[in-house]
Amino acid sequence: MAVIAQKCPGIKVTVVDMNEQRIAAWNDPNLDNLPIYEPGLKEVVAEARGRNLFFSTDVEDAIDAAEMVFISVNTPTKTYGIGKGMAADLKYVELCARQIARVAKSDKIVVEKSTLPVRTAQSIRTILNAEGKDLNFQVLSNPEFLAEGTAVQDLHKPDRVLIGGGQDEAGQRALNALADIYAGWVDRDRILTTNVWSSELSKLTANAFLAQRVSSINAISALCEKSGADVDEIARAIGMDSRIGPKFLKSSVGFGGSCFQKDILNLVYIAQSYGLTEVADYWEQVIKMNDYQKRRFAENIVQKLFNTVSGKKIAMLGWAFKKDTNDTRESAAIYVADYLLNEQAELWVYDPKVKAEQIYADLDYLNTRSEDENRRLVKVVNDPYEAMDDAHAVAVLTEWDEFKTYDWQKVFEGMKKPAFVFDGRNVSNGRMLGTIGFHYQGIGK
Repeated sequence: MAVIAQKCPGIKVTVVDMNEQRIAAWNDPNLDNLPIYEPGLKEVVAEARGRNLFFSTDVEDAIDAAEMVFISVNTPTKTYGIGKGMAADLKYVELCARQIARVAKSDKIVVEKSTLPVRTAQSIRTILNAEGKDLNFQVLSNPEFLAEGTAVQDLHKPDRVLIGGGQDEAGQRALNALADIYAGWVDRDRILTTNVWSSELSKLTANAFLAQRVSSINAISALCEKSGADVDEIARAIGMDSRIGPKFLKSSVGFGGSCFQKDILNLVYIAQSYGLTEVADYWEQVIKMNDYQKRRFAENIVQKLFNTVSGKKIAMLGWAFKKDTNDTRESAAIYVADYLLNEQAELWVYDPKVKAEQIYADLDYLNTRSEDENRRLVKVVNDPYEAMDDAHAVAVLTEWDEFKTYDWQKVFEGMKKPAFVFDGRNVSNGRMLGTIGFHYQGIGK
């Protein structure tokens, strides 16, 4: 929404949320206090905020004034009832639709921005029309394909913008209205239009394909560690094949983030609901491989530290699921930490952008142990050298660029011997660390 406001100064954009604290952060004069860290975002907000970009808690006024309403709420995996652990929980989407239907006094174009199961648009349309106000509601699907860490860049220069709409005349008018907004800065040939169902399913499919590539190279990394091959060399060799390409072939401790696992589980559930058992089993294996990679990484730490980490200090570098974001949702670090805590390790965590309260909240959410235990066994520090001092091992869980710049000779001198580095992102120079005296273990090496 910030980028739309930046690129289309003639359009008034109002972002609304019921969370007063969050809206206050978006309105904070100090742009370093924005609730989301994303490179380039504060510059975009600085340009548009107060001109044509506004943040408010007055949801009803914003709906009433709008010609176009984007539904951008969370669609987490259900934790209860039918589809528990797999299906998308659509309660927030339904609440939005009901609120729009209740408040609206004029025709609206309603845009699905949240990631949704195929055919959700029909449910939204049914709710919107149920108030019997004789208004014209058009429902479009406009999934987002940006990546956290490069989101602003991805929005400024997208590979494509996908818009799904109704195939009748009114649906096409609505579709063209949204396309005209994006055409303010995106070439028309990059704006793809489809029917609503294809657009909804395209988002789930894109994330499933990307996650599948990560799980595929991670499966090969396990084989590399047993056979003596190098996964980075293999990724480079197959990535030069034009049919395959080099992207998403970086082996790691596993993928995280708000989308991949949630969307694949949703895809699995949809396939099961249509009786497509083999299709569901195929995509579920992508998740199983990702879980295996996280577990394998943690088990390797225990094994290499002489089959016990009880009472041992282990430094964890990185908690965010990837660099250049403070998002920790489904981060591999959470699950690696939980496994090591089950083995009674003492963890010291450093991440340049994730706050201590978020790290503790992530661990508390698992309900593996009490909140007091999590705070006793896990120390979050603002200095990476403090985290690594007197540690038995260092585990790299996020690929922050600053990790490459540390004085590793200094780190080695301050650690217990033998000193271990377990690089879950293959960001370190293993040969250099080995020369210093570290026992280095990368993924797939």
